[in-house]
Amino acid sequence: MTFGSKLAWDDTVLPFQLDLSDIRGRVARLDGVLGGILRQHDYPPQVEALVAEMALLTALVGQTIKLRWKLSLQVQSKGPVRMIATDYFAPRDEGEAARIRAYASYDAERLSDGAPIDQVGEGYFAILIDQGKGSAPYQGITPLTGRSLSASAEAYFAQSEQLPTRFALSFGRASAPGSPEHWRAGGIMLQHMPKASPFVARGAGTGEILSAADLEGGARGEDWRRVNILLDTVDDLELIGPTLPPTDLLVRLFHEEVPRVFDAQSVRFGCTCSEDRVRQSLSIYSARDIEKMTTEDGIVTADCQFCGAHYELDPATVGFEAEEADED
Repeated sequence: MTFGSKLAWDDTVLPFQLDLSDIRGRVARLDGVLGGILRQHDYPPQVEALVAEMALLTALVGQTIKLRWKLSLQVQSKGPVRMIATDYFAPRDEGEAARIRAYASYDAERLSDGAPIDQVGEGYFAILIDQGKGSAPYQGITPLTGRSLSASAEAYFAQSEQLPTRFALSFGRASAPGSPEHWRAGGIMLQHMPKASPFVARGAGTGEILSAADLEGGARGEDWRRVNILLDTVDDLELIGPTLPPTDLLVRLFHEEVPRVFDAQSVRFGCTCSEDRVRQSLSIYSARDIEKMTTEDGIVTADCQFCGAHYELDPATVGFEAEEADED
């Protein structure tokens, strides 16, 4: 893919709803965000693609939640790519950008020449929501489907939230004249609006995948089927959006459903690591444990897996016995 300079709709998530179908959705376009995430690591192409897909899913899902602090998506796998972790931080103030970070853990010797999803084995997909102090964290888990990470996300919403959900995603390397290749991604998320969802007061759920056939009432099921058929007509280049603004894409796909758009949310790469957070993470260790972590140079080091920041600390100032060490 060859694109020009940065576009006005890059690194944004546009919320919308289809008034005639009682369905809500999001259109996301990521460019600089992926650059910020991936340049921190030297991932093989298969791993880069999986991280790009997870970051795109995170942007779409994060924008659907009334979030005060953080949404996290995680994949834990027995395959060559053992883990992918992403965080979406809500804007601190109105008008600010949301922040996304991500990283992957993998066994390079086990990677194959197959498709990116072939690098993920048996495991689970998880969504975690942390609304900050005073709120209990929420966690939902579903098995990996093996077809794609977006399919696992769809299964999560169907099983854990009982909300029919659909993703159409595209991601890959793009280039511009005189510029190096870089990753770019775009996607659409569709979901039955919670107020209209028929999955109410049905108990804890059976764990089976839900589909349009499970919708109570023929009209609602037909709405969902019809909108999904329209989504199936989108192509990868439209999703990536080098020449097609998100609003034009929605009109092209769903004009008969009367799409209504809301204010777009900007997103950027951002990490929350700091020396204080490193100290806090080390506060569970005793002085003896800290001694084992101390290097020959007499320091305790820590590296952020998300952004690569490197920290060097005085061993006497970390761990739950740090105050006692200071007094001595």
